[in-house]
Amino acid sequence: MTIKLSDVAKKAGVSSATVSRIINNLSGYSDETRRKVETAIKELGYKPNAVARGLAGGKTHTIGVLQPSLSSRFSAELIHGIENEAHRCGYSVIICNTDSNGERTMEYLRILSEKRVDGIIFASEWVTGEYGGYLQDMGIPVVLVSTHSPQFGFPYVRVDDCQAAYTATRYLIDGGHRRIGFISGRPEDPIAGAPRIAGFTSALKDAGLPVDDKFFAYGDFHFNSGIAAMETLWSRCLGLTAVFTSSDEMALGALAFLHENEIKVPDDISLIGYDDTLDALMAMPALTTLHQPIFEMGGKAVQMLFERGPVNNIIMQHSISERKSVRTI
Repeated sequence: MTIKLSDVAKKAGVSSATVSRIINNLSGYSDETRRKVETAIKELGYKPNAVARGLAGGKTHTIGVLQPSLSSRFSAELIHGIENEAHRCGYSVIICNTDSNGERTMEYLRILSEKRVDGIIFASEWVTGEYGGYLQDMGIPVVLVSTHSPQFGFPYVRVDDCQAAYTATRYLIDGGHRRIGFISGRPEDPIAGAPRIAGFTSALKDAGLPVDDKFFAYGDFHFNSGIAAMETLWSRCLGLTAVFTSSDEMALGALAFLHENEIKVPDDISLIGYDDTLDALMAMPALTTLHQPIFEMGGKAVQMLFERGPVNNIIMQHSISERKSVRTI
């Protein structure tokens, strides 16, 4: 049975208008009346409609999150961080899986506008002119996670992907590796493709090592593309001693190929990932990887949505999580 506002009013012995004013923190009633209504709400288990409250009080206490994929460990950890902080602050979360599809993204933006969300977190996808223009017209706070937008200037929280890839590559070089393969996102990807490629190549150049296209293979950050990319690198007979993969999920794919072909990690070849998700811990052997604080980035994005005054961009610190998949030579 659905409990209605009129049921609360009847039990408390007041008008429905008075109940509505109390729910929406408006004035015009005594402390005694407020206590009666709150007691009735508790005893009946009444749940005020968030949208209705928003129409009266100007807020719906909901935020929208747009993600290009919900299937990855990265997405799961990020959403966990967002929901944890949002619920702590009294907000609900609407999660939208855009699947990197422009039409779907615009459809979700229109839906979030209709639902009068109080803010939007836009994650892991480039902000096109169409997206950015619509977000600006909505007139609500927007925070980007693991992406940025020079055109629109929305505040962001992310790691420096170029510097992080440099750190991971330098870690291998300092461990004696000189013939290093790289399984990367696409060069045309401005978020996690091009910056990580730039970091990898900069580390090689600073160490006096050549940059050779044959040492690159490309994927889409998911498991199957890691298998295919590792197979491509191995087929070139490059004498690799290590491979850097720009996601943990692709590293799992690389591990699967190597295991199938009886190539031992790290005895025959070392492998380092990127993200430090649960995948890295579950791998056999456990994966050495570039750590980015995904959960914390989600929580920080929620905090940034509701900061008063100018909101500063945040570059989170990265580090190397050492485990069992890299050896020194």
